[in-house]
Amino acid sequence: MPAYPAILTPDEGTVMVTFPDFPEAVTSGADETDALIQAADCLEEVVAARIKDREDIPTPGRLAAGQRLVPLASGTAAKVLVYATMRECDLRKADLGRLLGWNQKQVDRLLDPRHASRTDQIDAALLAMGRRLEMAVVSVKDARA
Repeated sequence: MPAYPAILTPDEGTVMVTFPDFPEAVTSGADETDALIQAADCLEEVVAARIKDREDIPTPGRLAAGQRLVPLASGTAAKVLVYATMRECDLRKADLGRLLGWNQKQVDRLLDPRHASRTDQIDAALLAMGRRLEMAVVSVKDARA
């Protein structure tokens, strides 16, 4: 799953979070733990907005000293891969719908991070574009820089 670097900054009794890869994403929490929870939610929202607005979703930048990694939820990460593959293949939602024999609402839900899509739907969409999803489990012990 992609994880994005976040900058945590103390700010008058709270902790502000910003993302170098997403300048529009700013959130805060009561403390570091809460800030990271809020950061994960903020990241999901900014990704959803970019998909809705048909904007690029950047690959995560390098983790710099003092930054923290905020991972995308696995379901959102899979949807980002479908969306990125569509853009790479120069496909619109209507094109993907035709490839899959799905209606517009089904494709909209597939790309909506707030909707829990089944993995077989993700697999079908990627396969229709000549791709397949691979997963890996990685250690998170080095998540702090």
